[in-house]
Amino acid sequence: MSKGLFISLEGIDGSGKTTLIQHLNRVLEGYPLVNIREPGGTAISEKIREILLNVDNHQITPRTEAFLYAAARSQVVEQLIRPSLEQGKIVLADRYLDSTIAYQGYGRGVDLEFLHTLNYLCTAGTLPDATILLDLEPALGEARRHGKADRLEKEGREFQARVRQGYLQLARQEAERFHVIDASRAFDDVAHDAVEYLQKILVSRGWKPDAG
Repeated sequence: MSKGLFISLEGIDGSGKTTLIQHLNRVLEGYPLVNIREPGGTAISEKIREILLNVDNHQITPRTEAFLYAAARSQVVEQLIRPSLEQGKIVLADRYLDSTIAYQGYGRGVDLEFLHTLNYLCTAGTLPDATILLDLEPALGEARRHGKADRLEKEGREFQARVRQGYLQLARQEAERFHVIDASRAFDDVAHDAVEYLQKILVSRGWKPDAG
């Protein structure tokens, strides 16, 4: 397989992305799969993640926040994502560049054109082949979260509502790339929808287990 496949998962905090990715890893066992999370995925990107999610760093400005996410993304793209795709692997990403538009753009109010330019610069135009958006009401997402809230999770429901609307706007603008799933349903239903969608993509591109 000369070209890999890049799949990203998006959604507000508490939408179930991490649980779904764990399930997809089991379903896709036998495929050449690479997992990343944003921010993170490399040693340098993980250090930036610590800065971004630390609740003590409340003085980070919205533009600085966007630049830090871009720096972490640039590192993981060059070090992990692009090499994996060139090797014909499937990259499964827990968040990617759409998060910047949704969170820093619609959530924080940073200029969207600036953020789109920043995304292009930090990814060299590397886009997902498909994006699964787990859509969920902020109140339900908040109820589902476990453990201590990080810096962004502490922003509250109004912030998450703006982020959600940002995601839905992106899905409308790029309907061919996005697949929106109602994440308020039981996990088995959500997982079935996601697996069915991915299997169609794999079949259409001639992927089989142990390929690559």
